[in-house]
Amino acid sequence: MPSTDNSLLSASKKCPACGFWSNWQQQASDRCERCGQLLDPQRLRSEQQRQKQAEEPLPAFLQIHINPDDGPTTRFFKRIIRGGQLVFGALVSFMVWLLTLAAG
Repeated sequence: MPSTDNSLLSASKKCPACGFWSNWQQQASDRCERCGQLLDPQRLRSEQQRQKQAEEPLPAFLQIHINPDDGPTTRFFKRIIRGGQLVFGALVSFMVWLLTLAAG
């Protein structure tokens, strides 16, 4: 039975600054073993931008606040509208996925 060597399965990435091949854990914060520069600075910027975008509040027209002091009829219709928004978002996402799949 052949022995498995985990070193053969490890990933490495070439440093964009010095050209040295360093071990790469596929994390945005991985650094070069020789010079200490980020191995994928663009990915780190992208993740930071995505995190910043996720922390931003939604626009007011996308939020329907259901207040506890609203009447039962008002709460019912607000939940219907919120469900409609969810269905609309899911439908648009499905259509985009389908078009992307069809485009290849």
